Amino acid sequence: MTQTVLLAEDDRAIRDSLVRLLTVEGYQVTGVADGIQALAAVHKAKPDVLVLDVMMPGIDGLAVCRVLRAENDRTPILMLTARVETSDRVAGLDAGADDYMVKPFEAEELLARLRALLRRAVAVGGEGGSDGGAVDGGASAVSAVPDSVITVADLRVDPTARRVWRGDTEVQLSRTEYDLLELLARNAGIVLDHATVYDRIWGYDFGPGSKNLAVYIGYLRRKLDLPGTPQLIHTVRGVGYTLREP
Repeated sequence: MTQTVLLAEDDRAIRDSLVRLLTVEGYQVTGVADGIQALAAVHKAKPDVLVLDVMMPGIDGLAVCRVLRAENDRTPILMLTARVETSDRVAGLDAGADDYMVKPFEAEELLARLRALLRRAVAVGGEGGSDGGAVDGGASAVSAVPDSVITVADLRVDPTARRVWRGDTEVQLSRTEYDLLELLARNAGIVLDHATVYDRIWGYDFGPGSKNLAVYIGYLRRKLDLPGTPQLIHTVRGVGYTLREP
């Protein structure tokens, strides 16, 4: 079955180029020039994935993302931005985006990220969001565990419902944030290296220069480390990250 992509990009040259690229790769692509057209297209026919430029006239990509998430639309969203500051990227994640790319970017990386988003969307729809157990490569991993609630200190992760609590407080996470936290929780106490995490969450290792993982870890910490609670996600410099009890 052909997968569908909705692309919202106000720069016509970039939009036409991406439409051609994605069409050649076998996607069915709808290209629009602004956020108003993007929302109308989604409401008319829900795509498998959205690619949204942040800076668009009228309703921008962030606003489109917020509207769809407020409507409980969980379609995977990849944001495109020319802004390189971490705060700008975090704004996209806060709006509910699943991933972001900074312009200019390589076509192969864009395609890899789309494939990863679509794979995860299928896994969530068909398997209740489970990562399926152990991690392969780059770190020793625990054996597969059933999809019961995972508990680490006062953190609870429910893979079946894809819900998270810290103490009695439920924590709202985006698709990517949840996937990353579940991976860490399933391997609590084990240090997962960057390459392993990129492979399991994004399906692609973006290399040592990528800030993607660090941004998502920081965002998870801001949501999980409630006032008066100890930090659960720890950085092991030069290696990766681990989730463990204080």
